Amino acid sequence: MIFLVPMDAIRSLCRFTDALERLLASADALAFERAWREGDLDQVGWEALALGRRATGAGEAGAALERALAQVDRRLLAVLERGRAFLDPHLVTFRVPELERWQHAAAAALVGARWGVAGLRTIVADTQAPLARRYFAFLGLAERHPPGAWPLFERYLTTPGAHHAFVAAAVEAARYYPGQAGLLVELFERIRGDEMLRRFLGPKILESLYVLCDPRSLPLFEQLLVTGHTDPDLERCEVTRALVAVRKLTGRLAPSSKFADAAEEVVQRTLDDAERRFEEGRDRIVPVNVI
Repeated sequence: MIFLVPMDAIRSLCRFTDALERLLASADALAFERAWREGDLDQVGWEALALGRRATGAGEAGAALERALAQVDRRLLAVLERGRAFLDPHLVTFRVPELERWQHAAAAALVGARWGVAGLRTIVADTQAPLARRYFAFLGLAERHPPGAWPLFERYLTTPGAHHAFVAAAVEAARYYPGQAGLLVELFERIRGDEMLRRFLGPKILESLYVLCDPRSLPLFEQLLVTGHTDPDLERCEVTRALVAVRKLTGRLAPSSKFADAAEEVVQRTLDDAERRFEEGRDRIVPVNVI
């Protein structure tokens, strides 16, 4: 997950900085919004910050990454002040909150680049820090998944009522810690009756269980062959995930509520396609929106 050479991240961060400069030069709210859309900020911003958060480097490359992140952080603070000054309802409702999220993400990424895992853990532990900043530091830890961080992730997985965004990151981090399948199965059982939580966390839990490929998850996957939710999106379909996982764990094509005859060629092709998609996403941690 972590890029050892941060050149792609630096280029992306510089592009983001240039786009922010155009926002700063806006004469009014209409020009601000036009610059935002023309610069494709929604895509450019999150892509740059994700690359910056995940990149690592030493020596000149590491110093260049820090400078690029620090520049983005400063520009975001300036653009935030500029956007608030326009007092435009659209900017206040949609653009300013996004800028605030970006600024927290940039600040957390900068700490990670400067002080590594220790810096990120310091932000997470600071309960007085803004929630979004703590989340992006926690996400950075999940993406780096250092061996000593597991007790922190475990605490969020075992604490009922923990913030959903932190739980989601901890669920996805669990795939890098062999032996934790039982904990994920327990979490799924705990939330399976809550439709909103199940729709949000369920796919992430099952994806991590698929990656771990632990026999302790087999009973759950076998249950989901019949009781699981179906969805046109293969990655959100519990039955499809269960079919692929059971085949991976046992070598057999099991019957399910979704397919009447598991031996049919079309079913096997569908599962082969699904497995390819699942394998492509096994090293992917997906951020969630934090207000």
